[in-house]
Amino acid sequence: MTIIVEPHTTPISKLFNLSDGVFYIVPPYQREYQWKKDNWNALFDDLDSHESGYFIGSIISVNRKSTQHKISDIELVDGQQRLTTISLLLIAIYSILKNPESNDFSTVKELNEPLSELRKLLVAGGQQNTGRIVLQKQNNNKSDFEWLLYETELLISEPNRPTHFGSRRIAMAYKHFKNLIKKKCQDVEDILTLSNKIKEAFVIDIVVDRVADAYLLFESLNNRGMKLTAVDLIKNKLLTELDDSKLIDQNGIDFYYNQWIKLIKLLGEKINIQERFLAQYYNAFRKDYHIVDKGVTPIAIRSNLIIKYEQLIKQGPEKFLTDIVRSGEVYSQIISPENCMFNSLKKPLEALQIIEGAPSYVLVLYLLIKYDDHGLEESHLAKVINLLVNFFVRRNLTDVPPTRELRDLFVRVVDELDGITSDKITDCINSILQEKSVLDDEFEKKLKGPIYKDNKAVTSFILRSLEEKYKTKEGPDIWEKIDNRPKWTIEHILPQGKTIESWWIEEVAHGDSIKAEEIRSKYVHCIGNLTLTGLNSEMGTKRFSYKQEHLNPYLFLNRSLKDETSWGEEQIKRRTDKIVDEVMNMFSFGQI
Repeated sequence: MTIIVEPHTTPISKLFNLSDGVFYIVPPYQREYQWKKDNWNALFDDLDSHESGYFIGSIISVNRKSTQHKISDIELVDGQQRLTTISLLLIAIYSILKNPESNDFSTVKELNEPLSELRKLLVAGGQQNTGRIVLQKQNNNKSDFEWLLYETELLISEPNRPTHFGSRRIAMAYKHFKNLIKKKCQDVEDILTLSNKIKEAFVIDIVVDRVADAYLLFESLNNRGMKLTAVDLIKNKLLTELDDSKLIDQNGIDFYYNQWIKLIKLLGEKINIQERFLAQYYNAFRKDYHIVDKGVTPIAIRSNLIIKYEQLIKQGPEKFLTDIVRSGEVYSQIISPENCMFNSLKKPLEALQIIEGAPSYVLVLYLLIKYDDHGLEESHLAKVINLLVNFFVRRNLTDVPPTRELRDLFVRVVDELDGITSDKITDCINSILQEKSVLDDEFEKKLKGPIYKDNKAVTSFILRSLEEKYKTKEGPDIWEKIDNRPKWTIEHILPQGKTIESWWIEEVAHGDSIKAEEIRSKYVHCIGNLTLTGLNSEMGTKRFSYKQEHLNPYLFLNRSLKDETSWGEEQIKRRTDKIVDEVMNMFSFGQI
């Protein structure tokens, strides 16, 4: 998608020199004002130490042209931290110039003209009589800023004084700038010079017609502000729609914001997981919104999330928020299986997470939300998740189907389930996954090859799954972690490494070092040469007899080792065949 924009090099004096009915609006509940002392000092020092015409970054705004507010407001999507800080610095300058003597500055210079110019940049005149920039409501930013404008005699109408005004960043930044000006400026002339430098500083001003277009520009811009994510912009769009529809007036501002915060807390702090959920939610339930998508890409991907969610939100912002929070509650159980409402799904979901089956979460989310509609029981859900685990074991080892096809595959599965109920659901999913999965012969070939070298993660999962299946009461918890790392790790019985020890040359090739190296090169990473141990560092390159004695005897993988009198090509091949038979049985589609 190509966005045609015309960036303009715009000085602050022109950027804020708007007609009386035009404002920069920061969308409701956009990220609150976050700049701190280091940011304030850096901006002040840059402006003060450079010549006029200093570049201070770029801003992106959306020209909404006409709104229900009957003003032509400009939605400030990126750059609000910087423009808010510039405004606070200008307010501090205005306050000092308004009463120079009380701020320890004496002057005989007429200041009416510079004060009038500053007022025009900071406040829209006429009947509106409000700040040129209208901040978001979050954390009292809007009310704090309006009170500051009134307190410095820039606004005529008195707003309600916010409680604890002085303890928040708007007031703190203003006071900090006043102190900096008094410290750095010797007289009024210095203050006017600073004011002119600010007014002549310039930004790259980019104006687009849609919030979606604004987001796409973030990828190529690197500015000094705090970047917004797709999640931030979707939140802003949602709360703007709620505000425009007057629902915020009816139910209270905090109600909807807290609902969104609840969703984010359910998903966790990782942006990639939040964005993945948003894409999968859309792809799972887009048909419920009766959206006729005429775009090139009918499903949601990272780059078009804003466009897709604009469509969803316009269907009804209140219902959308209720539905997505409910889905977030379910999704949190998928990514944190220990919290799943169905006990029998906890281990399968954990296995799906370990085998990196996240592309299938769109299907799992759909089924956990719609299980009543499809007449499903808990046993059906468990069967589906186990099918997915089997699919990903085979896929991740063989790369069939390729990664680029996985998202579309699971969206297709969701679409195929329309109108299907009960056992036919699992039959349908099994059929599609089997059709797309690698054939048994190819899977078996991969299992008998250097599996550890091909994919360590899948190898570890397979070995631990075998232990889980054949666990005895004496057996250890094979999934145990220490400091968030698996306690039980893969051990090569015939050691890997740059050199082969003399006792292993004797063990595998009766002293023939060339043959020993050939055997090791061919079989060292085969599954028949692998086991699990909690003593990996102690095993090292020690003799087979030592490993026999010290490997945990209660592990399934070690039971047959105790009867071996030596270790070499024949033993590895025989053990490989035995383990591969077990794995083929465990991860076939017919065993669910």
